[in-house]
Amino acid sequence: MTLSGTSDTAMVIATVGYLVAFSLHSLEWSAARGLAGARPADGSEDAPRLRVDLFGRLAIALTAVTLIVHVVAVVLRGVAADRAPWGNMYEFITSSLAFAVIVYLLAVWKLGARWLGLGVTLLGTVGLGLAVTVFYVDVAPLVPALHSVWFIVHIVAAAIAGAAFNVAAVAAILYLLKDRAEASGAPARGYLARLPEARRLDLFSYRLHAFAFPLWTFTIAAGAIWAQYAWGRFWNWDPKETWSFVTWVIYAAYLHARATAGWKGRPAAWIALVGVVSFWFNFIGVNLLFSGFHSYAGI
Repeated sequence: MTLSGTSDTAMVIATVGYLVAFSLHSLEWSAARGLAGARPADGSEDAPRLRVDLFGRLAIALTAVTLIVHVVAVVLRGVAADRAPWGNMYEFITSSLAFAVIVYLLAVWKLGARWLGLGVTLLGTVGLGLAVTVFYVDVAPLVPALHSVWFIVHIVAAAIAGAAFNVAAVAAILYLLKDRAEASGAPARGYLARLPEARRLDLFSYRLHAFAFPLWTFTIAAGAIWAQYAWGRFWNWDPKETWSFVTWVIYAAYLHARATAGWKGRPAAWIALVGVVSFWFNFIGVNLLFSGFHSYAGI
């Protein structure tokens, strides 16, 4: 089997791995149904809690193993192509999702944020599933416009920023669910009881956005420098350039909303979700619906 074929096989295995991890997290959430937030004094919920922890730990272990397979697939793709593996939409999506899982596992290691697992593994499953079935393209050399160090800098920054934006979006969704439960006044049960307080979820999401936004700003700036190198102009309102700027404006609005008393909390979280939709439309919808200087990316 060729290196390219091995990479393709490893990517399919990674897709299945994230799917199984997602299933384990689903069982974790399901097993937590009905459990109270505090452990009863008589220990009556010990067995269900042990099942919840078992499913969660298995999901984390499988996600870590799957990430190794995923990264190997990305690296082999680059070796097979004899270049950085970011020359088309398939390669960007697979690389960006690898960064997202890395961010998630770091959050689990440093913060015990296993509660992100269901959303992140779902993202990995759907994203890689679409990459290997819809957006796949054979290994090919880079077009001349991409032969620049600024291309690598631009794409790496975009992938890392995108990873943080996506994990932050998962946290924003969980914040909305937890905030609704807390607003109801009823004691939280099931998996919602195992989530951090809504305030902490909101803060976690904000910090990831605050980390990603400067990187996204740098992505746009590096892209402008690369455009000057490749096409002789810094900015030409190409569809992808335009939508990158739209995404930047949305995330700038989110950070402003978080700093404004009347827009903190739920309104800011909804803006964050609009931002992640805009991010993915920029990297998928724009390629499929519009033509421009970035049309080399193909599907």
